[in-house]
Amino acid sequence: MRSVRRVEPVRQQFADNLRHHRERKGLSQEALAEICHLHRTEISLLERCKRSPRLETIVILARGLELASAGELLVGVG
Repeated sequence: MRSVRRVEPVRQQFADNLRHHRERKGLSQEALAEICHLHRTEISLLERCKRSPRLETIVILARGLELASAGELLVGVG
């Protein structure tokens, strides 16, 4: 039986990707939250690995960051 990989490295990679793309666009957490119609604390929690994103949230963030695909937020995950 295979062991299930711990979720922390996955959350950390997503958080790093989110922060990278947000900073590359020159956006604060608050500005990204406004663009995406999310609360600023949601962005903060995601970037600090305190919350796992829902699929819908990943798509919303990717659109708000004007990424080619939501997959860009998942690079290195897996």
